Amino acid sequence: EIHMLGTDRGPILEVIVSRMRYIGWHQGRPIRLVGLSGVDKPWCLFNFEPSVRPVPMRVHIAGYPGRHYCPRMATMNKPTYNAIVERSPNKPVIVFVSSRRQTRLTAMALISFLMADNDTARFVRMPLDEVTRITERAQDAYLKHCLQFGIGIHHAGLNEVDKQIVEETFRSGRLQILVATSTLAWGVNFPAHLVIVKGTEFYDGKTKTYVDYPITDVLQMIGRAGRPQFDTEGVAQVLCHEPKKGFYRKFLYEPFPVESELHKQLHVHINAEIVAGTIATRQDAVDYLTWTFLFRRLVKNPSFYGLEDPSPKAVTVFLAGLVRKVLSDLEIAGCLESPDPSDGDADPNGLSHTVLGKLCSYYYLSHNTARHFNSSIDEDCDHEALLQILSEAHEFSELPVRHNEDKLNLDLAQLVPLRVDTRNADSPHVKAHLLFQAHFSHAKLPISDYVTDQRSAMDNSVRVVQAMVDIAANGGHLYTALRSMSLLQCIVQGRWWHQSTLLQLPNVNESILPELLEATGFEHISQIANAPKDALDKFAHFLKTVGQISEEGVREALFVARRLPLIDVNLTLTYPSRKMGQDGDDDTPLTPFELVVELTRLSTAAQFVHAPNFSKPKDEQYWVAVGYEATGELIALKRVNRLWKSAAVTLRFDWDDDWLEDPGSGVLLNQCLIGDTSADRNASVALSVYVVCDSYIGLDQQLSFVIQRPCCCD
Repeated sequence: EIHMLGTDRGPILEVIVSRMRYIGWHQGRPIRLVGLSGVDKPWCLFNFEPSVRPVPMRVHIAGYPGRHYCPRMATMNKPTYNAIVERSPNKPVIVFVSSRRQTRLTAMALISFLMADNDTARFVRMPLDEVTRITERAQDAYLKHCLQFGIGIHHAGLNEVDKQIVEETFRSGRLQILVATSTLAWGVNFPAHLVIVKGTEFYDGKTKTYVDYPITDVLQMIGRAGRPQFDTEGVAQVLCHEPKKGFYRKFLYEPFPVESELHKQLHVHINAEIVAGTIATRQDAVDYLTWTFLFRRLVKNPSFYGLEDPSPKAVTVFLAGLVRKVLSDLEIAGCLESPDPSDGDADPNGLSHTVLGKLCSYYYLSHNTARHFNSSIDEDCDHEALLQILSEAHEFSELPVRHNEDKLNLDLAQLVPLRVDTRNADSPHVKAHLLFQAHFSHAKLPISDYVTDQRSAMDNSVRVVQAMVDIAANGGHLYTALRSMSLLQCIVQGRWWHQSTLLQLPNVNESILPELLEATGFEHISQIANAPKDALDKFAHFLKTVGQISEEGVREALFVARRLPLIDVNLTLTYPSRKMGQDGDDDTPLTPFELVVELTRLSTAAQFVHAPNFSKPKDEQYWVAVGYEATGELIALKRVNRLWKSAAVTLRFDWDDDWLEDPGSGVLLNQCLIGDTSADRNASVALSVYVVCDSYIGLDQQLSFVIQRPCCCD
C-alpha cells in the first residue's frame, strides 16, 4: 500500500525503504523496490477511474449544508437509508462513519426508518431462531438490539467475541448492513456491493476540531465496493459537506500526489540512525535524507514543504536547516552530545549518542519523553510521583479525548483515589492517569470506548516503564528504579502497590484474607510460592470450605500457585586484578569487580504469567541489580528475558571510595598489611543484589554480599 507514505504511519515505511537502499548502495548490491497501490499492471503507475477496475464501480457524491457536524450527520441518515433501499436492497452494504458513537447513532436511525416503514425484517437474512441464538451470544447491548434488524456495528470498542460474531455473519451473508468506523477499511477485507461514506470528517482530540479524512482513507473505504466473483458492478456513495463536493469529485478521477510526512517525525529516525552508526557526522545526516522519499518530493513539490526555491542550492540549504534543527532538539533533550572543543583530534561535526539517545532508539521513545524522564526522575520519587511522570510521557499524547469526554474524565476522577488536574480534564495525559488508576482499582469505565483506550495505554506502558527503570538506573537512583519496577508489576497485575500480594491468585479476594491468615498463616504471596505440598493442600481446603470456591476454581488457584516464579539465586564474585603489560610491567588499571548471578527456576515454568487484568499475554522478564542501600546508589543493572530453567548474568562495577563516607551503614573496617612495613586500613562494604520479576508483585529477592576495597598490591 504505497499510498500510505502520505499517512502518519508513512515515515516508518519510508525510513525502512530508505535504509534498504542506503545499505544496498554501500554494499554495491542495489535493491530494486516496486511500489504498488491497487494497480493491476506491473512496473506501471496509473490513476485509474473507478469504472475500469476488475469489478467496475459507480461513485455518487452528494453534498449537505450545515456548519455544525452533528446536525449535518443527522441529515445524512435518511439519504443513507434511501441509498440502501434503492441501490442495494438485497446485497451487502457497509456504511463507514467517523466514530464509535456514530456507529450506534446511524444504526439506530436506520432501525427507526425500518419501523416507520413497518418493515422491520427488510434487512434480516437468517431464520428467527438463528437471530435469537446470535443475539444471545453478543455482549454489547447496542449490538444485541441491532442484530435483530439485520444490522451490525463494528468498532474498536467491541470485545473480541462481538467482533467475531459481526465479522462471521457479515462475511457469510447472514448480516446485510454493517455500520463501521473507517479503521475497518484498513483491517479485515470485507467487500460489499454498496459502500456509503457517511461524512468525510472526524473529531481530532488534539486540535479539538473536526478535520477531513486523509484522501487515502476515503479511497480505501470506497475501494471496498464491488465483490469479485459476486458482483458485475460495485456502487459507492460519498456523503460530504457541500463545499467539499467539488474537491472529492475531482480527486476521484485525477491523479492525487502522495507527499512525505517524514519531516514531521524526523527526530526519532535520525536518532535511531545515529545510534546504529549509519549517521556519524552532520553531513552524513544531510546525505541520509537524499535517500528518502522526502527528498524526491521536495524537488517535485517544494511549496508543500515550505520551500519557495526548488534550485539544488536552495534544497541543500533547506535540508541542512532541517537537520540542524533536529540535531539541536536531540542535543537539548540529552540524546546527543557535541564533541569536546578542547579535543583537537575530535571532528567538530561529529555526532555521538548518549545513554538517553540509545534508550530512545531501543524502546522507540520520543526524545521529548527521554528529556521529561531525565528531568523528572530523581532519588525521591515515590509510586504516586512515578505514575504521574509515566502519564505525562509523550507516548500517551495520542490517546484520544473525544467530544465531551472531558466530562466523563471528571466523573471517572471521582471513582479513583489519586487526584488529577481537573482543570485539564480534556488532556490525554490526565485521561491516561485516570485509566491507570481505574486499572489498579478495577473501576467501572464510563463507556466502551474507554475500555479500548485503556488497553492501548496498557500496551504502551510496558516499554515506557522499562525505559523509566533504565533512566533511573542511569542516574544511580536505586530506590526509584526499584519503585519503577514495582509500578510495572502493578500494571501487569492490575493491582495497587499497597494491596495484599495474595490478590494476584485466582479466586482470592479481600473479604477472605483475614480468615486465610488465621487458617493457613499465609499473609504474602512469597509464602505461597515457597509452600510445601501439605501447606498448599491446606490452602486448597480453605478455598473450598471457607471461601466457597468451586473445584474448578480451586484447581485454577493451585495451578497458578505452583507456577509462581520460585528462583534460586547463587552469587560468584571475582575481585579486580591487574593485567601484565607487554613489557612485563604491571602498571595497568585494575579490572572491575565481576559478579556472576546464577538464576535457577525451581517451580514449573508457564508459557505466560497469570495476569488476567492485563491487555495481552505477558511473559516473565527479570531485572538483576546491584545497589548500596546506605547511599541509595544503583551500581549495576542487567535484564534477563524469559527464564525457563536457568540463566546467568555478569555485572561489572568498580570500587567507589564514596561508599566509605558513611561507615555507620554497612562498612566494616579491617587491617590489611602492605608489604613488610606499615598497616593500611581497608574497608569491606556490604552491597545488595536485587532479583525482580517484572510481572508479579511481592516475589522480589534481595541478597547481601561483602566486598573489600582492592589493595594497591592487587
